Amino acid sequence: MRLALFQPDIPQNVGACIRQSACFGVNLDIIEPTGFQFDDRAMKRAALDYGPLAHMTRHPSWESFLENRGSGRIVLFTTKAATSLPDFRFQPDDILLFGKESAGVPDAVHERADSRVFIPIRAEARSLNLSVSAGIALWEAMRQLQTWPRRAA
Repeated sequence: MRLALFQPDIPQNVGACIRQSACFGVNLDIIEPTGFQFDDRAMKRAALDYGPLAHMTRHPSWESFLENRGSGRIVLFTTKAATSLPDFRFQPDDILLFGKESAGVPDAVHERADSRVFIPIRAEARSLNLSVSAGIALWEAMRQLQTWPRRAA
């Protein structure tokens, strides 16, 4: 199971996803360009001390991500999906892809996705925060597959 962020705009969301990667032991892919200066100082500030526990790979472009992604379905989380999160069945090697906060993903990325999923929210609400959405999706996937971390006895 992996999280992937397509051209994220907000460093705090990337930082929160780095923390999710660290805490849940999943890989995180950042597909650039980002909407902020993505250097060591910015990431240390956003991820606090979770960076060393995270498993993050940066990709300079969508094409680079596709070339190096390995196996697994691309599961795009989008408000334009027809399948709701509770109805979707995850597989262990799925890549949970989330779009840019300001614009989502372009049509070419939609077309490349193997599945499109939405998180049900109230009709009058526009959307959830990116890192909140990633956490909800990741937890549901881990719940279905029973792959969440276990506490040592």
